[in-house]
Amino acid sequence: MRPCLLLLLALCGADPTAAARSLSLRGSWRIRNGNGSLELPGEVPGCVHTALLQRNLIQDPYYRFNDLNYRWISLDNWTYSKEFQIPFDISQWQKVNLIFEGVDTVSKVLLNNVLIGKTNNMFRKYNFDVTHVVKALNSLELRFQSPVLYATQQSRDHVLYEVPPDCPPSVQKGECHVNFIRKEQCSFSWDWGPSFPTQGIWKDVSIKAYNICHLNYFTFSPNYDNHAQQWNLKIESSFDVVSSKPIPGQVIIEIPKLQTQRTYSIELRPGKRIVKLSVKINKKKITVETWWPHGHGNQTGYNMTVLFKLNGGLTIKKSAKVFFRTVELIQEPIKGSPGLSFYFKINGFPIFLKGSNWIPADSFQDRVTSDLLSLLLQSVVDANMNTLRVWGGGIYERDEFYELCDELGIMVWQDFMFACALYPTDADFINSVRAEVAYQIRRLKSHPSIIIWGGNNENEAALMMNWYSIDFTYLPTYMKDYVKLYVENIRELVLEADETRPFITSSPTNGVKSIEEGWLSADPYDNHFGDVHFYDYTRDCWDWNIFPKARFASEYGYQSWPSFSTLEKVSSKVDWSYNSSFSSHRQHHENGNEQMLFQAGLHFKLPHSTDPLREFKDTIYLTQVMQAQCVKTETEFYRRSRSEIVDGKGHTMGALYWQLNDIWQAPSWASLEYGGKWKMLHYIAQHFFAPLWPVGFEDKGVFFVYGVSDLHSNRMVTLTVRVHRWSSLEPVCSHRTPDLVMRAGKAVLLYQEPVSAMLQRCGHCTRQSCVVSFYLSANSKPLSSTNYHFLSSPKNAEGLQKADITAIISQHKDTFVFDLETKAVAPFVWLDVGSVPGRFSDNGFLMTEKTRTIYFYPWRPTSKSELEQSLHVTSLADIY
Repeated sequence: MRPCLLLLLALCGADPTAAARSLSLRGSWRIRNGNGSLELPGEVPGCVHTALLQRNLIQDPYYRFNDLNYRWISLDNWTYSKEFQIPFDISQWQKVNLIFEGVDTVSKVLLNNVLIGKTNNMFRKYNFDVTHVVKALNSLELRFQSPVLYATQQSRDHVLYEVPPDCPPSVQKGECHVNFIRKEQCSFSWDWGPSFPTQGIWKDVSIKAYNICHLNYFTFSPNYDNHAQQWNLKIESSFDVVSSKPIPGQVIIEIPKLQTQRTYSIELRPGKRIVKLSVKINKKKITVETWWPHGHGNQTGYNMTVLFKLNGGLTIKKSAKVFFRTVELIQEPIKGSPGLSFYFKINGFPIFLKGSNWIPADSFQDRVTSDLLSLLLQSVVDANMNTLRVWGGGIYERDEFYELCDELGIMVWQDFMFACALYPTDADFINSVRAEVAYQIRRLKSHPSIIIWGGNNENEAALMMNWYSIDFTYLPTYMKDYVKLYVENIRELVLEADETRPFITSSPTNGVKSIEEGWLSADPYDNHFGDVHFYDYTRDCWDWNIFPKARFASEYGYQSWPSFSTLEKVSSKVDWSYNSSFSSHRQHHENGNEQMLFQAGLHFKLPHSTDPLREFKDTIYLTQVMQAQCVKTETEFYRRSRSEIVDGKGHTMGALYWQLNDIWQAPSWASLEYGGKWKMLHYIAQHFFAPLWPVGFEDKGVFFVYGVSDLHSNRMVTLTVRVHRWSSLEPVCSHRTPDLVMRAGKAVLLYQEPVSAMLQRCGHCTRQSCVVSFYLSANSKPLSSTNYHFLSSPKNAEGLQKADITAIISQHKDTFVFDLETKAVAPFVWLDVGSVPGRFSDNGFLMTEKTRTIYFYPWRPTSKSELEQSLHVTSLADIY
């Protein structure tokens, strides 16, 4: 386990009754359905679906049409039960608690046939006092109610007015009224995911017995005092004091590498008690190294111990890792532009946020392994990203997720779990949300990776743009509900518990402007304020003029299909066609399959093979090419807009495309397939998110190249621009600029030339016969990989030939070397090794030289022969 939130509880002392005892109830439980006709063992943490799968009572829920076939599971009421023995004398303990870290979701909890409590919120911790119920031998039972039936009943009970939307679009094949249950919203379906409303105990469960007192939680946050110019570490500890008398004692806080040791006297009075301490870090003794996002510095952290030495021989010790960093959300006037900026400063330095949006990695959380989390998050930094937005329709991720983000330098935009809906605000709902939010802030605020709290996903826009066609007379009621939930409750809790990071009510939002308009802007998509979401599948994505020159783009994207090797695992031969029932069923976005072909058809010839399987695979390839090219064009537009104002718009300081990962094997906006395989987009992203990158585009017949830098200092660079004929591997011409200054943290114009002049200069090329490539260098050494610009649609390319690319594979330690050779200029060269897990150093590239070396990094042991048998190389001309 990682040290950053490794909370070690050691209880010891002269008096053995002063120690606490803990019993984990993880492991094997019994599960039965509503009428008792089905009973089986099941693991905790876990859920009913995976228990059924492990006993071979169902197929893989993701196989073909099983999301529909297995609806019955979520419509039944299941019961989890376990008998357990307490391995110590229970009568010796003053207080015994039953603690659930996570219950999914609506249940009655019975211990020894006594109702001890109820649960109705997947996102909070439940702590039940069982002191007078627990015995030496116990039976524990959780009687779950179908989340679908519960949500429907809650909706019916809300009689004063409807709270839309009632149901998802029919194409999503989902369940209704998800906004009435505090559960993973996308488990009822989404436009990229299936409907599997799970039931189960999805996190740890344990018995805790103690005397005198017990530490309920421990949290901390480092604050920088600008006036004193030093760090203060604020520590909060919550105790349950069961002693009848006050307990005096000491707290000793140590951070050895910062030469910091402090001792405080405390007295714990009976009842629930919170101890707040503030530790000043002596700036004269040592310099505190700060935590930086990936690409901007180190992720330095410091080991800390907090020791509570209490009278009566009770000792409680906590260990944690402390990271120091500041975060500011800057919303201030911009010269030459109406509106306000919207960008982040980390440790006082403005940082362009580059990355994507995170959704749950599986419909069944017990299938998400540590290895998978590590693989997905490593792929984030390997693609030069520095940010993930944990989207509000999924889950608050497990501790390990945030620990990895801390270690890897991934900034997290953390939504609260509300998405694409209006929500009720009755007292029970609000109380449940308040418990959820307070718990999650305590749990997560010590992580430096989290840089902002977001109240919801798209709910300001949904309400103000009237997505749900609500009756206008009810608008004031819905607006009041919105403010009550996100401002008067969630925001209030955030401001009270966490002063180290900003809070915004929604995404997209106009930020300060939304606040001025009573928290709900008339136009939440105003490009002069806040962040925007942008999707457009009807206009040409190669035309950068269609994209909003916004302050911050927090969602945008295009769909593609996952690779055939990923689909093959959950389909049969009859499904392997773009027009099959399976292909239609798997697409949960209205007209999504048609939109992909429309965008692809604007610039590429669509596959028409006589072999149906070949045509399907070629179409998958082409959707990935299209997605990569669309997102590249849009992201490069945002990156080059960071330093300019055009018609009052610009100063773009963030690009988070939708979405990073997949929840199942299906077409979606993701750049990582289910399981982690890289799509072409993810390979292209490692270039367009590079810290130094040349961006080429055309405007009114003139070709421009901007240099984009995320560096903290200026660099002298040379730009080389080459023109190739499609028919020849020899460049027609090459132009190298004198030394240019790439300004730190800026996008600057490096080069411009009318296309007509360039074509004439380069041996009478035409737009159809030639392609442009360009890269940055210093002292004749490349500083960037090579970017490219198409002068016309590749479907009109003259001289484009089949490349007949060959690959010779060799092995060097754990890495495999692919030496490629081509007979012709080849766009979108794609190396695929099927189901062999791993990633290439580059893929989906334009090959303009005869040879190129690519590396393959396997994620499990493989061999040269396995790779040779699995390898398939495709470039654009191969699908014609």
